Amino acid sequence: MKNMDIVKLIDVTKCTACRGCQVACKQWNELPALRTHNFGSYQNPPDLQWNTWTLIRFQEYVDKDGKFSWLFRKDGCMHCTDAACVKVCPSGSLYHTEFGTVGVHRDRCIGCKACVTACPFDIPRYDAKSDKVSKCDLCYTRLLGDQKPACVLSCPTGALTLGDRDTMVKKAYKRVAELGGNANVYGDKFVGGTHVLYVLQEPPAVYDELPEHPKMPATVLWWKNFFKPFTLIGMGGVAGAAALHYLIKGPHEVHENKEGGE
Repeated sequence: MKNMDIVKLIDVTKCTACRGCQVACKQWNELPALRTHNFGSYQNPPDLQWNTWTLIRFQEYVDKDGKFSWLFRKDGCMHCTDAACVKVCPSGSLYHTEFGTVGVHRDRCIGCKACVTACPFDIPRYDAKSDKVSKCDLCYTRLLGDQKPACVLSCPTGALTLGDRDTMVKKAYKRVAELGGNANVYGDKFVGGTHVLYVLQEPPAVYDELPEHPKMPATVLWWKNFFKPFTLIGMGGVAGAAALHYLIKGPHEVHENKEGGE
């Protein structure tokens, strides 16, 4: 898998909502559980959280003919090729990996929440206690070890598969042709193409919390093209001034102001 343009394909028509992927994600990433509340759905927790990077969404759906069906969708980071979160991150916490996915240097996160506002899929989640933002990194360390992400490994029905981009795109469109009807591929036509693709059985607008036409906010383009360069220049200026001070004056010494001393 090394140096490969990786894509995870999610075929919602094969998902049984067993939530094995949701549990595996928590276990592998050692994410704590938090108390949740019943809001009238089998879905739990109610939404993605800083400690929940993978969520199976449960949705009751009645079509135009009055036919009822369950719609299950695995939600999480889409790993955009043209990622708004990476563009706005001032600290380098969010970055593109050699697999094309969006990784996270959590120790570099400064809690500015710019990525939370910028993401067209509403994925990053902020934790006030740690002042950090969290999201799925597609099990980056597992990919480095030539292993499948925990969610893919745990899926018992084949709803989750992983491979190179060309193979997964072809597989997605072949599956859509087999399904017919309203089936469609979601993810390859916007934000530069995502590294998570869906095979959906209904139009995107039908699914809860799934934007029909996701796009990078205009504010992100302003930040990237105008404000961010000045921010980086300012940070570089501060670092340069500190280095110059060290060369001229030496390391800073802390002096105690003792009572009665000179």
